[in-house]
Amino acid sequence: MKKLVIVIVVAAAALGVWLMLRPGEPPAEPPPVADPATRTTTTAGDVVGYVDGNGARVWKGIPFAAPPVGDGRWRAPQPPAPWDGVREALAFGPSCAQPDSALAGTEQVSDAGIAGQEDCLYLNVWAPGGVAADAELPVMLWIHGGGNSIGAASTYDGSNLATRHDVVVVSINYRLGPFGWFAHPDLRRGDAVDDSGNYGTLDAIRALEWTRDNVAAFGGDPGNVTVFGESAGAFDTLAMMASPLAEGLFHRAIVQSGGFQTVPLEVAGGYAREGGHQNSAREITARLLVADGTVADLDAAYSYQADMGAARVRDYLYGKSVDEIFATFDLDGPMPMLDLPNNLGDGHVLPDMSTEEIFSSLDNHNAVPVILGTNRDEVALFMAMSPRWQDSFLWVLPRIRDEETYLKYVYYGSMAWKARGVDSLADYMTAAGNPDVYAYRFDWDEQGSVLGYDLSKAFGAAHGLEIPFVFGDFGGSFLSDMLDESPGRDTLSDSMMSYWAEFAYTGDPGRGRDGKEVAWQPWGDDGLRSIILDTPEDRGIRMTDNEVTLAGLKAELAADPAFDREGRCRAFVAAFGMFGYDEAEYRSFGPEGCGDFDPADFALR
Repeated sequence: MKKLVIVIVVAAAALGVWLMLRPGEPPAEPPPVADPATRTTTTAGDVVGYVDGNGARVWKGIPFAAPPVGDGRWRAPQPPAPWDGVREALAFGPSCAQPDSALAGTEQVSDAGIAGQEDCLYLNVWAPGGVAADAELPVMLWIHGGGNSIGAASTYDGSNLATRHDVVVVSINYRLGPFGWFAHPDLRRGDAVDDSGNYGTLDAIRALEWTRDNVAAFGGDPGNVTVFGESAGAFDTLAMMASPLAEGLFHRAIVQSGGFQTVPLEVAGGYAREGGHQNSAREITARLLVADGTVADLDAAYSYQADMGAARVRDYLYGKSVDEIFATFDLDGPMPMLDLPNNLGDGHVLPDMSTEEIFSSLDNHNAVPVILGTNRDEVALFMAMSPRWQDSFLWVLPRIRDEETYLKYVYYGSMAWKARGVDSLADYMTAAGNPDVYAYRFDWDEQGSVLGYDLSKAFGAAHGLEIPFVFGDFGGSFLSDMLDESPGRDTLSDSMMSYWAEFAYTGDPGRGRDGKEVAWQPWGDDGLRSIILDTPEDRGIRMTDNEVTLAGLKAELAADPAFDREGRCRAFVAAFGMFGYDEAEYRSFGPEGCGDFDPADFALR
């Protein structure tokens, strides 16, 4: 096993640390064979799946919406067309169009380096074997991460979770990047849903509608659906809580390394020089006009676009191919996530309100039992890929350049994520009157070292590391090999799966499904806040009263003697830039202020 880890670490030094955490290819297995016993009737027609090695009944690649192609591009998803006969559901459906990466989940890649396709709205179901079709088991619907611009449902396996704890697991694709969130004013048709720009959000809602109408035939209870997701999928899970269109379609939510903030439509659709996003729909259109030679430069594109009129702009954009649209972005790097506005505050699909306004009032969101959590070292994953923080030894093996400063940045960035994505949200929701708010921090950091490269410090409890523990799936990836020698790995995974499943059953993780876990108390109960998830070999699972606030964290950074003036200002941008910050606050931050330093310089290095 050590030899395998060494080989992969060496390769990762050349290809980028991101690749170290990609879902790997599972061992080659014979293609599944349709099992007549899995024949199931959906509202669109019959499907047949197979039984996997765990004994789970599995159906893959079921369409939950009509293909969003042609006139369906940039419109709300519609129900799938019915089919005759029995449809085999033995393989994952196509991934949604995205820049190629290890997270794309497909070998279908265009000459331009674009993976997947627009016809991609498919889902997958895992149900325990030996259970009656009308068993009414809890349903857990997974929304994958990837910055809402990369990723696919096919890179996750719900078999272990389904069979160990008798739940039905559903995973979904949803439109990504400029096909998932696109708010050009000239595309508006006078329909509030179509005009929202929130097509990826609407895809998730459509998947919930499919689940409501069909999951009973797979053994699930449509009256007990838990939405859970990680990273962008966690943001989108919170979008389900925020969207009035999702009301009643789900009953619990688990938010893994998430957060939430809507983007105003004028920012998503406007020109950058007028306050719009640098990758707004108008800016993308302008770059397309330059790329195809219609105009000579961006200034000309702005004028030309303004004179085209809505009908011509609409025809122009619908006439562009997937490759042409993605060609307007810089797609360099092993994980080319796109900086695009998403979760748009259109006032219909998602409220045009601040995060506090949404989640501090029961009138403004779907208040269901919720788990909110982050990993202790979230930002280490992103820092570990940066040459700013990593040297290579003998041109190959990575080394942390300045370990003390590195760990400081990891601390402040990760705690800022916790303050935004967990603690503030928990305060809002409990203040609104939701008694069923639970929080966690994932602390596993027992990777060890490879040839002197301390993985426990370079990564620690980094972003995404909790996912294999939640699914109980450690096979077929570098991460799995890295975890292989951790003695408490399976014990911690068993506990986490037990908590997640008990929450799906009851809305309270409590002591897990077997009643033997450490009691997970609600936020604020007995003065406690979060549960720490760690192995017995380390400090174990335990409750804590710790709460992180942005104000407290900023005060701590301002007084931290480990930083000089420039370092403190740089750390401020790194820690608090993800969700934005007030420029006046930045200029006056710390004993001497930061006005002499352009934050844009820090953001690029």
